[in-house]
Amino acid sequence: MKAIVAGVEPDATPGVGPWQGPWPEGSWWDPLLLEQGDHRNVVDQYRYWLLDAIVADLDTRRHPFHVAIENFSHDFNIGSVVRTANAFLASEVHIVGRKRWNRRGAMVTDRYQHIRHHDDAAELAQWCRAHELTVIGIDNVPGSVSLETADLPLRSLLLFGQEGDGLSALAQEQCTSVLSIAQFGSTRSINAGAAAAIAMHAWIRRHAFNQQPGA
Repeated sequence: MKAIVAGVEPDATPGVGPWQGPWPEGSWWDPLLLEQGDHRNVVDQYRYWLLDAIVADLDTRRHPFHVAIENFSHDFNIGSVVRTANAFLASEVHIVGRKRWNRRGAMVTDRYQHIRHHDDAAELAQWCRAHELTVIGIDNVPGSVSLETADLPLRSLLLFGQEGDGLSALAQEQCTSVLSIAQFGSTRSINAGAAAAIAMHAWIRRHAFNQQPGA
């Protein structure tokens, strides 16, 4: 399906106003958005599309990596992790621990991102084994390996801990390896949401851009 950009007339608010001219044909168009305008935070390709149509299109090209984050104290970073996972088109985001989480930081991207819940890290690891995913922890704990030199598996799940506490002992036990992000300043750790973005981008650099022979 291809979005039609002709006939779009932007207005003063973010996004685009009502569709100008004859309405386009196709089952993915949202009549209400065509009539009233589309002010969602979506790329131009998905302007005026139904939510379900956007998710269905994303599902045809999601990357084979997953992201998980422990949730024991309603960590506000979870929303940021979901938003970044949507930007990098992760297959799913897994919430480990408490089922409820602060969605404010997700900026409604959770509507477009598949999210799964697990009671604890052991249950998550069992799910990953059943789906042939390698569990990779991200934390600067003793014995961790540098993310910058590691080769992330194609089918992997990147597991993050709580802000401040990092990965729980149970979570570390489920990991095939734990990778740390190089730091050069005075602070012991970086924000969990930022760490998740760095790790996801490392996967993207490794697997989303296939270099041609001789490049």
